[in-house]
Amino acid sequence: MTGRRVLIFANGALPDLHAAGRLMQPGDFVVCADGGARHARALGLSLDALIGDLDSLEETERARHLAGNGEVKPFSHDKDETDLELALNYALERDPASIVVVGALGARLDHTLGNIALLLDARLVGRDCCLDDGVERVVLCRDHAVVSGAPGDLVSLLPWGGPAQGVSTEGLKWPLRGETLFPERSRGISNELLGDTAQVRIDSGLVFIVHRRILQTAVSR
Repeated sequence: MTGRRVLIFANGALPDLHAAGRLMQPGDFVVCADGGARHARALGLSLDALIGDLDSLEETERARHLAGNGEVKPFSHDKDETDLELALNYALERDPASIVVVGALGARLDHTLGNIALLLDARLVGRDCCLDDGVERVVLCRDHAVVSGAPGDLVSLLPWGGPAQGVSTEGLKWPLRGETLFPERSRGISNELLGDTAQVRIDSGLVFIVHRRILQTAVSR
């Protein structure tokens, strides 16, 4: 699977199944973190790999996956990592072209925060990786990032671990020009796309970019 895009399904919420379906591409390698298998199944996808302690699957469903063609890597419930972290490790060992984690937001707040923090993994530096449920997309910006969407979409910039300095944007309603964003202040929240794309650049620090697709959500409903 080297060079392929990996979809990792986590056991969080999918607020709009149709929107999530638009994330799929032919040739995706599908990895499910335990209960994330239910999202893949709802989208009509076949599993290439199932990872985790499998405690979120009903017995009949667990048996079906164990008897299927996809690889199953069961782990003990007494483990140090979440199922999603194990699935991310599995994907990174296979040198994918990019990684999209689906269903990692919503549901439990502790898992949501932990899932977002997984983007800080040093092994992801220089690699295209995001959390995306079809409505919201989260990426980590270390220097430069492009946000693609539609006019009116919401874009929030959240510094992590300390101030982000030299933050500049293009294509957002309220531009930033070499500013410093502080994690204890809300300066970067709820900006808006003016067109189809926006650019975010930072000189130092880390910034989580949260892109909420407004128009796409309205159309899908």
